[in-house]
Amino acid sequence: MPIYKSITVSPDAQVYLWKVTELEQDLAKDVELTSNCQKRVDGMKSEMHRRAFLSIRHLLAEAGYADKDVYYSDFGKPYLKDGNHISITHSNNFTGIIISKMEEVGIDIEMQREKILRIAHKFTPVHEYRTLANTEAVVRKLTIVWGAKESLYKIYAQPGLSFLKHIDVTDFGFEDGKTTAKIRYQGQKSEYSVDFLEFEGFTCVYAKRES
Repeated sequence: MPIYKSITVSPDAQVYLWKVTELEQDLAKDVELTSNCQKRVDGMKSEMHRRAFLSIRHLLAEAGYADKDVYYSDFGKPYLKDGNHISITHSNNFTGIIISKMEEVGIDIEMQREKILRIAHKFTPVHEYRTLANTEAVVRKLTIVWGAKESLYKIYAQPGLSFLKHIDVTDFGFEDGKTTAKIRYQGQKSEYSVDFLEFEGFTCVYAKRES
């Protein structure tokens, strides 16, 4: 059960990605869940969701953690008991985590799909993408922007935060592999570094708070 990719974000932050190809019973081996998490797994009707959940526990183990080391806020944000920062994501057969000792972090994986064109106006000014060469390029860029905003939303974890009104992602080129973003909300401003990569029709975006 190999890790798909491991990325060193900084001396204090690491990303781990998993491609879920294993059977559920194989993923369940050597994974000890808390009673609450076991109930969550037992309540999942989708086998894919159960496999994703278990694969994330393997990613945690790779980072030196167990299921019991994670807890969640009422808003659903995960935390580590040792005080380090964590964010978790899954999309179809890919899962990922980012862990940082210093800065708050967020991560998101999305499948690149044309249906994002129908909802783009809800999270970004669509007119900004008219110069892109073709539909595929628009889908790719919108997916990165959505992933960036989702990552920041996971960091901020405040009800009422709007992707469209409160989160701004600086324009970027595909070759850049990174950009920056800001949140302006309730009179406060925070800034973030954003990195992205594309693989097998998916996009992974991860963000780190800078100020």
